[in-house]
Amino acid sequence: MKLLEDVVVVDFSQFLSGPSAGLRLADLGAQVIKIEKPYVGDICRELYVSDVMIQGESTIFHAINRNKQSYMADLKLGEDLERIKKLLAQADVLIHNFRPGVMERLGLGYEVVKSLNPAIVYAAISGYGKEGPWKDLPGQDLLLQAASGMTWLTNDNGSMPTAMGVAVVDILAGVHLSQGILAALFQRTVQERGSLVEVSMFESALDFQFEVLTCFLNDSNQLPIRSAVNNGHAYISAPYGIYKTSDGNLALAMGNIIVLGEILGCAGVGIYADSADWFTHRDEIKTILAAHLLTRSTAYWLSLLEPADIWCSNVLNYEELVAAEGYKVLQMEQEVNTSNGLHILTTRCPIRVDGQILTSQKGAPLLGEHNAEIAKQFSLV
Repeated sequence: MKLLEDVVVVDFSQFLSGPSAGLRLADLGAQVIKIEKPYVGDICRELYVSDVMIQGESTIFHAINRNKQSYMADLKLGEDLERIKKLLAQADVLIHNFRPGVMERLGLGYEVVKSLNPAIVYAAISGYGKEGPWKDLPGQDLLLQAASGMTWLTNDNGSMPTAMGVAVVDILAGVHLSQGILAALFQRTVQERGSLVEVSMFESALDFQFEVLTCFLNDSNQLPIRSAVNNGHAYISAPYGIYKTSDGNLALAMGNIIVLGEILGCAGVGIYADSADWFTHRDEIKTILAAHLLTRSTAYWLSLLEPADIWCSNVLNYEELVAAEGYKVLQMEQEVNTSNGLHILTTRCPIRVDGQILTSQKGAPLLGEHNAEIAKQFSLV
């Protein structure tokens, strides 16, 4: 199913944020053309987030650039730049994630591209926006997690701030950019004009925290107090958090402490009958629960909690996750194939349309693989 069939996206972005937006548009049926440097290509081709490589290239490059085409061009060469401008004159969307001013220096700033193609949706991701003292800082995921307050929320009170185990700000910015692009494409069908869509990773990280930031802003700017025991959320009362059991871990979300104590047979929490105590005595309650939950297995506790509709979950690692029936039934895996015969198992687009999952068997492109095909399609020679 190609909802964005005939939409042409010219993508100059590298690493994760911009390419993740391009990936979603490709999943929805758009033709996404990666513009890559000669010989080097997208730096993500050599961005090794682990020691796992696929034919000398990083696994993350293959994961985030499936279902795209690669056009190799040196934007500092006049003839290559003119070909790119000719391509942009026929495109629907441009994506880039360079620092502010880079596209202008390359001769492809918004005003230039708009003059070539007034209907184009020009979409840009930056680290911290185009203004302010941080505008030239590197838009790197860990640094943005740290600067946005995100890492401060994670871990127990008194412990080191902790980053998330995935590049969450990159992916969030890509999600927000793809949302903006889709809205701009819809507007174009109504008003017949293009748009400039801009997202900064910093603003995406702040928006991700709208819940806790709103609490802070409306509480006289008083910092939330993280739980010192099994912290799960700076503002939520006991029992919220992750607890060790005799053989694993158990996640407990919001719940009535008295009811929870009765189901678990944990008499110690029974003295906290007032729901206000669940906030003010959060750490004491969680300490009692933590000691009690250590006495039996995760499966045992789940057998008591799930039938009573208590919000809880086993804590799975990836090995346990992929073996679980709840994972298997979703068919989240797909095999993609590159033109040089490489077969890669990866995830699929999470969107379903009319009950149909969106998949594609087309793997990430070789560097410059589609130069001839694109040149012919758009009459670039």
